[in-house]
Amino acid sequence: MNDTPAIPDSLRRLCLVCGDQLDRDSALFDGFDPKRDAILMTEAVEEASYVPQHKKRLVLFFSAMRHFAAEQAEAGRPVLYHRLDAPDVPESLQAALTRAATAYRPAEIRVVQPGDYRVLVNLRAAAEAANVPFKVLEDRHFLTQPEEFETLRSGRKRFILEDFYRAQRKRTGWLMDASGAPVGGAWNFDKDNRKSFGAHGPGLIPPRVSFPPDQITQGVIRMVAARFAAAPGKLDGFDEPVTANDAQRALADFIGNRLIHFGDYQDAMAAGHLTLHHSRLSAVMNLKLLSPKQACEAALSALAEGRAPINAVEGFIRQILGWREFVRGVYWTLMPEYAARNHLGAELEVPGFFWTGETEMACLADGLGGLVETGYAHHIQRLMVMGLYLMLYGADPYKTHQWHIAMYLDAVDWVSLPNMLGMSQHADGGVVGTKPYTASGAYIDRMSDYCGRCRFNPKQASGEQACPVTVLYWDFLARHQDSFRKNQRMAMQLRNLDRKDAGDLFEIRRNADQIRSGC
Repeated sequence: MNDTPAIPDSLRRLCLVCGDQLDRDSALFDGFDPKRDAILMTEAVEEASYVPQHKKRLVLFFSAMRHFAAEQAEAGRPVLYHRLDAPDVPESLQAALTRAATAYRPAEIRVVQPGDYRVLVNLRAAAEAANVPFKVLEDRHFLTQPEEFETLRSGRKRFILEDFYRAQRKRTGWLMDASGAPVGGAWNFDKDNRKSFGAHGPGLIPPRVSFPPDQITQGVIRMVAARFAAAPGKLDGFDEPVTANDAQRALADFIGNRLIHFGDYQDAMAAGHLTLHHSRLSAVMNLKLLSPKQACEAALSALAEGRAPINAVEGFIRQILGWREFVRGVYWTLMPEYAARNHLGAELEVPGFFWTGETEMACLADGLGGLVETGYAHHIQRLMVMGLYLMLYGADPYKTHQWHIAMYLDAVDWVSLPNMLGMSQHADGGVVGTKPYTASGAYIDRMSDYCGRCRFNPKQASGEQACPVTVLYWDFLARHQDSFRKNQRMAMQLRNLDRKDAGDLFEIRRNADQIRSGC
């Protein structure tokens, strides 16, 4: 940055800040001495292109990084910052680290645990090659650490989200009464999170708070437009929070305007509506611009003050204290072996229309179209429309993860891999979910208004109106029935499959093959 304090001649600590570690309260800054320490930040070509990435995702990361670097410089901390549009920028994080280690010979290199196992391996290798001690610090942004997760899981035959979530509720005391029982008499209110909007639609929802691009963001937008013209996604209309102050405004907007109905309509979908009652806080939280503790405490305050009901607050906290922490524990205790899992033996490429949104299926056209426009889709669209289709279709699970990383603003490896490979694609064989999240078009019809405006009929698996989701659903069950019969939670779906005669199944298989060949 132009106005950063000078890098000290004799460097004690070189503190590397990754693009997903923009935490004002980072352990990197404990005991930071601007006379002896410096921050290293790099807009690396490799990180921007190891998978093709949504234009708005690139803008979000680079703009947030530039704002954070400017904030640190203003606080008097020396920052060595490599801009992607500057001459001679290092191609990778490890190249930047090697260059800085050679130039400044720090006594130690420090980094908070990155959100990507690949990045951690590469940085450690670069530090070892430079013969500089390398220290990985605990990421205090999270509410638990991988070691705690491993301790909880140790010795158990089964360890699912609910087990972990209850343990965290007890540990934090959140939504627990004085007697140690869960507030409201239940550990979760998932059954109260499944309302659909019905024929009347979602009605009027307060618009999401706006974050018009400032001068820094506008510069990043121009750079992305020039350098990444071929990247997926659209660039026009970028309107995302890129600073910690922005993130606080986004949190207040959700708590004040949408949390009240979030619980009721958490799983609902409506054509043309992206945000609905969702928070859209995951991106700033995963960049560490927003603390999960602050988010949960804001929701708890809304409950205590009567501004939000228990099913909304519990559902929100379950996503953060429960699911978000759980999948991080899965990632760091099972990597790198976890990434290679493919329990269902899926091998196909992600269909081409997943990059463009161009399809006749109304549910996927809406979800993917919004994703191409904004880099966002809420969790039911991800799991029970896009993820469902990819699993039924038979897409390679690691490639679905790479697609997810490429297209979503909030995707970082630690959260994307267990969500896509595990929960969405059931490729981990039951670590994240005890059964595959599989459904026919009837589920989408029940939870949305998509099917009424679609040329396909969710009830049909044959004929010109056969719904591709329904066709692939029955084909999926038939192909994997021997394995699924060992899972009691799949019994009802398999009983329905058993009612299909051989002729029906032959027609379904033929239709499924045609769907796959057409993609």
